[in-house]
Amino acid sequence: MPSTPATTPDFEARHGFTGGSGQNQLNPIFAREGEATDFPLDEIPRGESLPGTAYQVVHDEAMLDGNARLNLATFVGTWMDPFAQKLYADTADKNMVDKDEYPQTAAIETRCWKMLAKLWNAPDAPDAPGTTGAIGTSTIGSSEACMLGGLALKRRWQHARRAAGLSTEKPNLVLSSAVQVCWEKFCNYWDVEPRYVPITDEHRVLDGHDLDKYVDENTIGVVAIMGVTYTGMYEPVAEIAAALDRIQTQTGLDVPIHVDGASGAMIAPFLQPDLVWDFRLERVASISTSAHKYGLVYPGLGWVIWRTVDDLPSDLVFDVTYLGGHMPSFALNFSRPGAQVLLQYYLFLRLGWEGYYKVQKASQDVAVYLSQAIGAMPAFDLWNDGTDIPVFAWQLAKGHTDKWNLSHLSERLRLKGWLVPAYPMPDDLSDLVVQRIVVRNGLSRNLAESLVQDITDAVAHLDALESPMPLDGQVTAFTH
Repeated sequence: MPSTPATTPDFEARHGFTGGSGQNQLNPIFAREGEATDFPLDEIPRGESLPGTAYQVVHDEAMLDGNARLNLATFVGTWMDPFAQKLYADTADKNMVDKDEYPQTAAIETRCWKMLAKLWNAPDAPDAPGTTGAIGTSTIGSSEACMLGGLALKRRWQHARRAAGLSTEKPNLVLSSAVQVCWEKFCNYWDVEPRYVPITDEHRVLDGHDLDKYVDENTIGVVAIMGVTYTGMYEPVAEIAAALDRIQTQTGLDVPIHVDGASGAMIAPFLQPDLVWDFRLERVASISTSAHKYGLVYPGLGWVIWRTVDDLPSDLVFDVTYLGGHMPSFALNFSRPGAQVLLQYYLFLRLGWEGYYKVQKASQDVAVYLSQAIGAMPAFDLWNDGTDIPVFAWQLAKGHTDKWNLSHLSERLRLKGWLVPAYPMPDDLSDLVVQRIVVRNGLSRNLAESLVQDITDAVAHLDALESPMPLDGQVTAFTH
């Protein structure tokens, strides 16, 4: 492609340009010499390009991802205020693991997990009045936090078994069949047998029912989920703990709980403060959460807190000499961003308890509005109503139609820019397909009203079909 012709002196004079004709900086970015040349997709280009050109190419490709705020499939935050964005840009170079070089970021990390420990009602250490006996750390999202929680459960079980002269060959972990995929990975990576308690229409979450059939001497712990990924429902941690209390009375087995609070751990303290799910239950050994979900931080940041130092086996903590200093490390990742930790601290200062309450309540109000509007449509039956975390799911009403399914509705909504996934429920309910909406900070009531209208229009279009929609090519659009 020939380069853009040079401008004429007469043109430059009329439009106030100086500096001679034919200069590259006068050319619009899309007409720069070389701009029309395709960059290779799978190898490093041979030559350089201008920063503005490289930026525009990457920026334009990213536009193809769509509008993140209309993505109602993901739990991950998609909006922060301008001050947070500036702080993010200002601190993107900080390495969280380098506590010798960035001691203040390290101190802020400690402040944050101590704030969370108090929010989750961790007990005070008897030898340190006024301080928490808990210990915690930031992580790369709640998946790493869950991995660390699971590792601590396994190691504590191993220590107890070895001390008693017993085998440590067959550890197992009890989970709901609706558990998040990171727990499947944990069991796979660390050779732990997963024991899935199936959910049913009668027992829609893990609630302690028949738990004695799954727990034995090799059980390292039970995972309770505060906000099931499939539906957003809380698992009743207190009921699970009570079931384990009964099992201990009958068998002597003392089985701890890890609470996977990826979403609910940052919702329940504000919207359901009287709900007992946290360290108020002595059987809860550890709690994890995703800061980049309802902690309201950009991805990726998570937190994990243990009730006491004793709940985190000391042989999992390494003393590392790194870049001129010593530091304890209990993480799967090493070098990782420090900026998100500072963003979390910014939000704690910016919002406080009252601010978090207002933000989470606004999201819940929108979720309840949407669930009521969708539940009122003859085409649908609600699975839950969004009054736990601001997430809810619904199914197609039995007998409503034989011409379309929820995947067809998902496709229709995508034409309007909405990502609303349709997917089968887990084992024992895999014949049931539901659709789910995750309401995050940034989905306003006005947008929600537009969504209701778009769903209404899409259902009317599908109901008016004279023949069934094709099933070929349908994919499960499920985002954990």
